[in-house]
Amino acid sequence: MCRLLAVKMTLLGLILVSSALLAGLCAAGPQVLRVTTIKEEPYAMSKGSELEGFCIDLLSAVSKKLDFKYDIKLVKDGRYGTTDDSGNWNGMIGEVVRGEADIAVAPLTLTAKRETAVDMTKHFMQTGLSFILRKDLASDDSQFLSLLNLFSTEMWMGVLVAYLLTSVCIFLVSRISPCEWEQPEKETNFFTLSHSFWYTVGAMTLQGAGPHPKALSGRVITSIWWLFSLVLLACYFANLSLWLHSDNQQQSVKSFEDLANQNLIEYGTIKDSSSFNFFKNSNNPTYHRIYEHIKKAQSYSLNAEEGFRKAQKGSYAFIGESVSLDLAVARYCNLTRAPEIIGMRGYSIAAPLGSPLVKNLSVAILHLSESGELDYFHSKWWASSCVAKNDKSAPLKPTSLKGIFLLLALGLGLGLFLALLELAAKSSKIANTQQKSCCSVMSAELSQRFRGGKAMTPESSEKSKA
Repeated sequence: MCRLLAVKMTLLGLILVSSALLAGLCAAGPQVLRVTTIKEEPYAMSKGSELEGFCIDLLSAVSKKLDFKYDIKLVKDGRYGTTDDSGNWNGMIGEVVRGEADIAVAPLTLTAKRETAVDMTKHFMQTGLSFILRKDLASDDSQFLSLLNLFSTEMWMGVLVAYLLTSVCIFLVSRISPCEWEQPEKETNFFTLSHSFWYTVGAMTLQGAGPHPKALSGRVITSIWWLFSLVLLACYFANLSLWLHSDNQQQSVKSFEDLANQNLIEYGTIKDSSSFNFFKNSNNPTYHRIYEHIKKAQSYSLNAEEGFRKAQKGSYAFIGESVSLDLAVARYCNLTRAPEIIGMRGYSIAAPLGSPLVKNLSVAILHLSESGELDYFHSKWWASSCVAKNDKSAPLKPTSLKGIFLLLALGLGLGLFLALLELAAKSSKIANTQQKSCCSVMSAELSQRFRGGKAMTPESSEKSKA
């Protein structure tokens, strides 16, 4: 009996201990991770006593998906993570390696060397290497294409259509008007179709190509075309003058090869950064020349902010990761980023070697990417504060000169109308003389002028009756 009682008491004690342990676990709640990060805009920035930025939003979203809490602190030495002479890691990578932090959430570039010291997740942002410099040190347009870019494509098409229509109208008027071609059966019409095209080109270039029209209708059309040409040329040369002024003393630097082949603009990057090591370890001759130049000139920057300041002040191109440079361009409106991006890589979260967190963090990052949340975070923190402004002349569009196009259209219509009136007046006189209808005489005149037939005469009329 005593033995049975003792067993029951033991079982009761175990149940009580288990209940206490479960209650303690429930009270403890989710796991608390120690997170290290670095203060860099817009990934992590101070807001009072707290931090905000892209990486903070990313960490918050990931923690909700994986159900963990976190305690975030800034890295003590303000570095990302490199090895010293003795092979020890510093920065955020060093804190993770030494067990001072469970994960590092920052714009950490995934490299082979870092992968040997820590485990890194799938990248949450794609980036590459590029450079920024002041806008007045970079030429956006080709020297040759700029002469055509002064007018928009629509404008050039409008000018071409206007030229073709005007040439055809001059040809028609010279055929229709009796003042221009009084006796088609005896005289030669100098205004052939080819000469009409040549005459219109000559008028546009202010050179002239005689003979000139004699009829009022032809003179109306040519006068309107001269006015159209003057306005068009004035607008073109005004844009050309502005382009030459804005493009004066500019150098076209669009790629790393352009950067390496010139000596007017100094360039550099952050010392011992992944960007610096990319050029240091590269077998590409151009990239290695860039490394040698930076090393010889000692044109380093302590951090990205210093690089941005140097780029704004003078002839300096700062080499860095494209997403960080895009942020600088969005913040500092006098900077521009080169279109070339090399050495594509990604930003990842770092965790200790063998950590079970890496797999779950990678899955959570992929979920955020597929749902569009990462794109939303990027658009939120990379929003540009610059107002669109371009010192170069903008391509001229037809809407800017719609008045002169309308005037030309009215002039062409008026010229054709006057030519028909002149022919109608002559046909009316012939009809009164020959006692015929004006319409038949006018039709015969048009037929001879365009089809080469002979005009109706009394002799031909009598022969046809016989």
